[in-house]
Amino acid sequence: MTPVSSKQYTDDVSLLMVLMDTNPFFWSAAKNSLAFSNFLSHVLSFLNSILLLNQVNQVVVIATGLNSCEYVYDSSSNEVAPNQRAESLLQKLEDFVIKDEKLSKEESVDGIGASLLSGSLSMALCYIQRVFRSGPLHPQPRILCLHGSPDGPEQYVAIMNAIFSAQRSMVPIDSCFIGTHNSAFLQQASYITKGVYFKPPQLDGLFQYLSTVFATDLHSRSFLQHPKTTGVDFRASCFCHKNAIDMGYICSVCLSIFCKHHKKCSTCGSVFGQAQTNIPSTSNQKRKTPDS
Repeated sequence: MTPVSSKQYTDDVSLLMVLMDTNPFFWSAAKNSLAFSNFLSHVLSFLNSILLLNQVNQVVVIATGLNSCEYVYDSSSNEVAPNQRAESLLQKLEDFVIKDEKLSKEESVDGIGASLLSGSLSMALCYIQRVFRSGPLHPQPRILCLHGSPDGPEQYVAIMNAIFSAQRSMVPIDSCFIGTHNSAFLQQASYITKGVYFKPPQLDGLFQYLSTVFATDLHSRSFLQHPKTTGVDFRASCFCHKNAIDMGYICSVCLSIFCKHHKKCSTCGSVFGQAQTNIPSTSNQKRKTPDS
């Protein structure tokens, strides 16, 4: 990973990595509040505004599906004419959604299901690292998660690794959550990387929220008042039942977390000792007399 000290940024030039949630189960359940077509209309207007703010701004869109992720748009690509880029994005997005739906039908999914957020975060960070190595002067990179699906506890380790990688590279992760309940993963991501977490109160005005909260470059943010993340849920998810827990057991070898005591770590295979609750306390042993 590129050392932080070797990076030089231009103040007002942005590299915006947009992670777009395309989970078909989420959008089919949320069509009454905001249809996917209306969501795309708001997002496209926002992306155009980013490119209009500075002619050298760069926007990359990564589709986050239920089973896969894919680059669907890159404003720096010369393969498509500028007047056809919106059509190209929509076509690639449609092809991706169809492919992802086919993969979803092959596997049984209970409820809405979690999108592959860990995969899209990793793809965004890999792209940013390639930009870091392309020359001495870089645009200021940031990640914007347009997400609505519930958290996937099975992705906890991968997502946290991506968050800490972004923190080390000084890449803020902004989150615009459009789901019913808040996302603990994205709250942690924005808090740790000094990004902005925001849940729009009215989805009909999504473009207005995007343009006022997430359109400004990182240099201009120091002069503005952005929404503060409050009530961040820092609980970890256990590896055995994928539930958020307050207290648990941690493997000293691989740091896997479990809500109950196990004889063996399911991740690395390390053998655990006896649970502390089964060991007689020292105070009870001292109370016993020699005759007992």
